Amino acid sequence: MMPAAPALRPRSNPRRAGVLVTAVLTLSLLGAGLADTAPATAEPVRHTEKNPTAVGYGGAVASVDPEATEAGLRVLRAGGNAVDAAVATAAALGVTEPYSAGIGGGGYFVYYDAKTRKVSTLDGRETAPRSMPRNAFIDPATGKPYRFTPELVTSGVSVGVPGTPATWEAALKEWGTLNLGQALRPAIRIARRGFVVDETFRDQTLSNKVRFAAITPTAELFLPGGDAPVVGSIFRNPDLAATYRLLARRGTSVLYDGRLGREIVTTVQSPPKTATTQLPVPPGFLQRSDLADYEVIKRRPTKINYRGLTVYGMAPSSSGGSTVGEALNILERKRLSTMPTDRALHYYLDASALAFADRAAYVGDPAFVDVPLRTLLSDRFAKTRACQIDPDTALVTPAPPGDLDARGCEQRPVKTVKDKGTSTTHLVTSDRWGNVVSYTLTIEQTGGSGIVVPGRGFLLNNELTDFTAVWEASDPNRIEGGKRPRSSMSPTIVTRHRKPVLALGSPGGSTIITTVLQTLVNRIDLGMSLPEAVAAPRAAHRNNPAVTAEPEFIKAYGAQLT
Repeated sequence: MMPAAPALRPRSNPRRAGVLVTAVLTLSLLGAGLADTAPATAEPVRHTEKNPTAVGYGGAVASVDPEATEAGLRVLRAGGNAVDAAVATAAALGVTEPYSAGIGGGGYFVYYDAKTRKVSTLDGRETAPRSMPRNAFIDPATGKPYRFTPELVTSGVSVGVPGTPATWEAALKEWGTLNLGQALRPAIRIARRGFVVDETFRDQTLSNKVRFAAITPTAELFLPGGDAPVVGSIFRNPDLAATYRLLARRGTSVLYDGRLGREIVTTVQSPPKTATTQLPVPPGFLQRSDLADYEVIKRRPTKINYRGLTVYGMAPSSSGGSTVGEALNILERKRLSTMPTDRALHYYLDASALAFADRAAYVGDPAFVDVPLRTLLSDRFAKTRACQIDPDTALVTPAPPGDLDARGCEQRPVKTVKDKGTSTTHLVTSDRWGNVVSYTLTIEQTGGSGIVVPGRGFLLNNELTDFTAVWEASDPNRIEGGKRPRSSMSPTIVTRHRKPVLALGSPGGSTIITTVLQTLVNRIDLGMSLPEAVAAPRAAHRNNPAVTAEPEFIKAYGAQLT
């Protein structure tokens, strides 16, 4: 028994945020999540069911959608590499998962090169317009912040410069064998012929009905006849097919310095509201110069050693690599494999809470904030944080951030920071040569800003709502023009002796971090197989007074952890 634990609060989700994992043994892949493998001689097969695991040789693709997975497999079968397949899969997800990802959003791309045995990353995070003011999220009518949803989310104010198209082009130029037009072909085919609507797509559409009905082109695309597409019907998106063809012909310059960009700017500055909506849909600050100035940034990955493995993640502007890495460094000091499962999970939860405290205090866009990344991932700092965990009593939360100069267990006051978005998607690809991609991409909230660019078939992001709404000079995630909001996306690659053994990531807002962390603990420390590690009930401690947990987690461990 561990008294004084934070309350376990049930977390329900009609579509469980699924971590996507691929374990790599030399050139073979074992996939968990939604995976399939691509023998070099296999004939293309159109998938109609989601397969949780696949075992084979010659390369693999894991994504949330069978059509998108098949798009990546087609590229692998045709001789493309993991980067080619990742871009093809991501583009297809923009068709079949339009409420989670697409060219109106951004993401983080982590790549393992089998030849050099090095891990590289691309920061394709959305960026705030240069003219975005500190009070952008304050309703001038009330002097208070807009209500997060639906008012602030459904707005031009929330839209940042999209980074996804530039990420695709940069990845292909740096490591791929295809050009952008070739990589987009499978997605163009899916958008043109359509896909079968499932319950998730209809449910997500209905849950956004008020928001979608507020924007004329969004309502026309996703609410034909005033209702969501019915289950079993075919959803086609010829506008998106045409937009992809435009990108294929002209490259991403047509978005960042051309007519597509002009259309995006017009849409953000003057959202095409319907006449009947009661939502304010405030206009945004995006300018053509913001698009022209956008850059994908090649960053060094975060890197920590854990139980003889090397864990690579995404550096800031993402907080994923630093927070997962810090928590693992804390847990490295505990022999979790020798403990009862409930005791190991106690350490996991408290380590997560401590890492989240430091995330809130220190992590932001490194172009604007001096992020003490080396200290946060140091053994010395982990030691000062690990001593905060009592083996028999849960951590009192919110816990204060760690003192960067401390040599012992020091405390300080703290405030909590809430994370909002929950809709993101992740994919993993690997090829016959042993290259691996772990790629998380998003438009932030389910349905993003709710604003479809007229005639273009894709939703714009609401990524800027990841900034803290009320400006404070001490907040590393404060609103600033040209800044990238702090992200929780955590694409991860794990190696042993410089060879990949695991690649994973997840959707889920700030629970991305805890999902990736718990999956690593399940697999590495608790000895679970990959399917078991992914399927195990989850709990998330983000340094709030209550732990959010799935009902099965509470059923299995609630008595021991409360």
